[in-house]
Amino acid sequence: MLFSEDGSLFAWCNGQSVKVAATADGHVICHIDKPKTTYLHFSPRNTFLATWEPYAVNKNDPGSSQNLNIWYVKTGQLVKTFIQKKQATWEPQWSCDEEICARNVNNEVHFFEKNDFSTIANKLQLQKVADFELSTSPSPYHVAAYVPGSKGQPSFIRIFRYPVFAGQSAALANKSFFKADKADIFWNGKGTAILAHTATETSAGSYYGDSGLHYVGIDGESSLVPLGKNGPIYCVEWSPSSIEFCVVYGYMPAKATLYNLKCEPVFDFGTGPRNLVYYNEQGTIICLAGFGNLRGNMEFWDTKQHKLISQPQSGDTTYFQWCPDGEHIVTATTSPRLRVGNGFRIWHYTGTMLHEESYSTELWEALWQPAKKGVYPEKRVVYKPIESKVEQPQAKVAAYRPPGARGQSASFKVHEANELPSNMKKAEGPETMSKAALKNKKKREAAKAKAKHDQEVGHAEKSPTSKTPATNSLVSTGDPDG
Repeated sequence: MLFSEDGSLFAWCNGQSVKVAATADGHVICHIDKPKTTYLHFSPRNTFLATWEPYAVNKNDPGSSQNLNIWYVKTGQLVKTFIQKKQATWEPQWSCDEEICARNVNNEVHFFEKNDFSTIANKLQLQKVADFELSTSPSPYHVAAYVPGSKGQPSFIRIFRYPVFAGQSAALANKSFFKADKADIFWNGKGTAILAHTATETSAGSYYGDSGLHYVGIDGESSLVPLGKNGPIYCVEWSPSSIEFCVVYGYMPAKATLYNLKCEPVFDFGTGPRNLVYYNEQGTIICLAGFGNLRGNMEFWDTKQHKLISQPQSGDTTYFQWCPDGEHIVTATTSPRLRVGNGFRIWHYTGTMLHEESYSTELWEALWQPAKKGVYPEKRVVYKPIESKVEQPQAKVAAYRPPGARGQSASFKVHEANELPSNMKKAEGPETMSKAALKNKKKREAAKAKAKHDQEVGHAEKSPTSKTPATNSLVSTGDPDG
């Protein structure tokens, strides 16, 4: 199931057909006879609906092998069909005004103009182009294309301004790099820069492979984003303002850092059990979350003040989404990831759970209905938890400890201690240091004092002594006449 970008349309497939309905009154606009459809995609202005189903060859009817279809939403009329074998890159990409549409075909990018799918208006031809991303900003349109390296040659990403693709100077920006079996491209909202998350399947030193993050601007500027901890990159997210981005990376406990457009760290969120990052649509609050194989910790931060708002926990979460109002969140436990304990919860960013719904059957999806931009303006961030009549989830019981070890500090640590955020770090002093750290500090101070003293003594020994005027002394020889 899928909402359109403005929330005015809703499409779903029930295993018999695809239906599109208006959310205002529930009226079904069209029926599409495609029972095997598994993915749906609306064009930005709701003119078209693209459907995709797994590719299969029908010997009796070769024409039915075309598994990517584009339909008029108002009439349900079929506009164009394509063969698209790869699921990962199946979606056609439209500009925000629907003036151009692009898709990857046999290592080329084909462009259609003004909703005319009968003629290919332009082609971006790069040898073995594996992926591309069309910016969602208005004209002029920009395209970023990724080409993987081969035979010792580096991989590279190039940014073009549509439709200028030919010639050596056609590329507005070019960034090459090694250790990249794949790359995920993320445009900012204004269409002025991309972030490219590169990764290898495996490496000699890590099971996760090697990861890298590169910034590339349409002005030709590029940079490797410096990361403060070794390990994989879990998530990258642009701020809705397009002037900063957040990265979650490093071996657990993972680190999260906020960067500006110069790739300089603006704020360090410290380390913790997290692997995802989400901005609300207004860009005022950011959520750092740990889902999947983590316990479901959520951290809500004020992006302007860089202050922690709340730290609720939603265990077994497989899905997270901000409400368009920028204040509420839905977390859900869905199938097939988890087939038991399915349901969803509604939260406020101050950490209060407002509603909980559980199902004895399987829940497959839970979605917020989107809204047009500007419907929900930015509001002042509050820190006090709001009230709720719903019973709040209880924290999980601590790990079992045998009776003889209860009430005592652990003799070892399973995980390294979490690093504090930038605004919570304190200067090391005797009151905040352990006995061992304090002892080591005293030893270092004593060694420095001794070294300084030895240096001063050595300098004094090397300096010339003060000289006194010589006097004519008489030496007695024992001769009375002398």
